[in-house]
Amino acid sequence: MSDASLARPDVSPAVAWLRTTAAIRERCHQLLDLGLAGKLPHFRVEPSRLPAVVDTVLEVTRDCYPALDIPLHSRWGHFDVGGVGRVAELDARLKGVPPQERARAKLDLVVVSVLLDAGSGPRWRYTEPGGATYARSEGLAVASLRMFMEGLFSSDPDRPLRADAEALGRLTREQLARGMQVSEDNPLDGLEGRLHLLRGLSRVLPRPGALYDFVAAQPGAVRASELLGLVLEHLGPIWPGRVMVDAVNLGDVWPHSSLGPVESVDALVPFHKLSQWMTYSLVEPLAEAGVRVTELDGLTGLPEYRNGGLFVDLGVLVPRDARLTTVALGPGEEPIVEWRALTVALLDRVAALVRGRLSLSAEELPLGKVLQGGTWTAGRRVAARLRPGGVPPIRVESDGTVF
Repeated sequence: MSDASLARPDVSPAVAWLRTTAAIRERCHQLLDLGLAGKLPHFRVEPSRLPAVVDTVLEVTRDCYPALDIPLHSRWGHFDVGGVGRVAELDARLKGVPPQERARAKLDLVVVSVLLDAGSGPRWRYTEPGGATYARSEGLAVASLRMFMEGLFSSDPDRPLRADAEALGRLTREQLARGMQVSEDNPLDGLEGRLHLLRGLSRVLPRPGALYDFVAAQPGAVRASELLGLVLEHLGPIWPGRVMVDAVNLGDVWPHSSLGPVESVDALVPFHKLSQWMTYSLVEPLAEAGVRVTELDGLTGLPEYRNGGLFVDLGVLVPRDARLTTVALGPGEEPIVEWRALTVALLDRVAALVRGRLSLSAEELPLGKVLQGGTWTAGRRVAARLRPGGVPPIRVESDGTVF
C-alpha cells in the first residue's frame, strides 16, 4: 500500500506526493546535501558538531529515562505534566464506556489539543485551578484537557467528554480566551489562528473521533505513514490558504529557492508538523482500542523550535547572517524553511547515531522515542542554559497554525 492508501485518490499526483513522508524526507535531505556542500544561502552546516548533539541527547535521555523505557513522543506525555495523573482522571471518567467510544473520545481530545498546540509565545501561562502554573506546550496541553473535561467542545451536556462539529463551530473567541486564561497581562500568540482551526475542524468531520472509524474500517494494522495520509486528507481544508497546488491548500508546505523556481512544485518543501504531531498522538488511543499502528519510523522528526534550536545552539547549524537570531520571522520566510528542513534531515542522522551508541535497532528505538528521550527535551534544556526564559535561538512569528 502507498503512504496515502487510506485516503481517497481524488487529488493530483503532485498533491498526493507532497502529502507523504517520503516527500518530506526527500526535499529535506536535498537541502541538507546542499548545506553540506556549502551551497545554502542562510545556514552553514557543521557536521563535526553532531557528536556534541548526540552526547547531549544521550545525557538527557539517560537522565529522564534511566531504564530507557521511553514512551513515544506524543501529546499524551504533556497531559500529566507536574506528575499529576490527569490521563488517569480522564480514564476514570470514561470507565464503563465501550472501547470504541473511549477511542473516539480520546481522539476528540487529542486532535483538538494538538490544534491548540502551536507556539504560545514567551509570556503566556496557564494556572490549573487548585494547582500549579505551566507554560508553553505543557500549559496548552493542560488548558485543552481542562476545557475538554468541562465539556466546552461538546454540544451535548449529558456527554461532556467529546468534541463535535456543532460545539466547535459555534465556539467563540471569548470562550476560547477564557478557557486558556488569556488576558492583557497573559497574552497568547495566535489565538485567532487556533480558533480558525477549530472552526475549520467543525466543517470537515462530524467529530474528530470519527478518524477512529476510518482507521478501524481497514483490515489489519495501519502504517504510520498511512495514518498521516488520512489526517492530511481529512484535515487539509482547515489550514489557512498559503501554497496551493492544483487548487488544493497544502498547509505546512513552503518554497525554497535552492530547489527550483519558487513558483514551481519542485521548490516546495513539505513539513506537516502539526499533522505529524497529531499522528504520533493518535497511536496510543488507537492501540488501546485494538488498532495497531506500525512502521512508526515512517514519520519524520518534527521541525519545531526545540529540535531546530538544539542544532543552532550546539553549532551544527550556523546562521550566515547573525541578524537571524535577533529578529522574528514568519514561517514562510526562506531562512525558516531552510532551518526546519535541515532540522528534519539532521534528526534522522541523530537518531541513527543515538541508536548506534545504545546498540539498539530502529524497531527498539524508533525516531519518535529519540524525539521524546531526547532531542526535544535537550533543545529546551540547552535553550534554558543559554538564554533567560529559555527562548529559542531563532524566533518565529506564530499565527497559531504551524508551530
